[in-house]
Amino acid sequence: MGLRLIDLSQEIYQGMPVFPPHQKTMIFPNMSHEESKEKLGFEFATNNLLINEHGPTHSDATYEYDRNGKTIDEMPLEYFYGPAICLDVSYVSPDSYITASILQEELKRSGLFIERGDIVLLHTGHYARSYGKEEWLTRHAGLDYGAGEWLAKQGVVNIGVDAPSIDNPADMSYAGHLICREYGMTNTENMCRLDEVINQRFLYFGLPLKIRRGTGSPVRAVAVLID
Repeated sequence: MGLRLIDLSQEIYQGMPVFPPHQKTMIFPNMSHEESKEKLGFEFATNNLLINEHGPTHSDATYEYDRNGKTIDEMPLEYFYGPAICLDVSYVSPDSYITASILQEELKRSGLFIERGDIVLLHTGHYARSYGKEEWLTRHAGLDYGAGEWLAKQGVVNIGVDAPSIDNPADMSYAGHLICREYGMTNTENMCRLDEVINQRFLYFGLPLKIRRGTGSPVRAVAVLID
């Protein structure tokens, strides 16, 4: 028996697609090997990173959508680490919504179960279909209010998707985030490789940076499977 780690995080690079209102990711040299050799007598190379909290694979603090919510440094780490499952909803049209009945059917089909405190990841297939294309940010399936509420009532603490948002871009009510606000949940967006953990139960890590008063944080999302 051994452990297998699957990286569910997108690469961070200058020019990566970022939600338009957010700061674009910028990476530039701070000091080269040559400069540090001259100044310090030893070769160090470092870069500077300018990035939005919600740019790459990231989790939201409840404060992002609730001014009375917790900032990322205040949130319990159990929201970002723990038992998880992944359901396949990749057949849902990018112009449509993931409903409670779809989630219930996929849960039944998978033979899995949801317990209070679980993290639920949803494989929409959007990363594989659209990453790097124009429709990456503008056309993908999202949760409707009923689906989000159903997950919340099961005790789910974190909803993850391989898309820029848990909401359909056409949904101006932001139903998924609205549920997260009402139930004090987080969500993890811009994931990838969820096809490798479909219909499995595993241990999930996606710890945020301890950003003082942060509205969210990039995470290194990882699934730990026991073979």
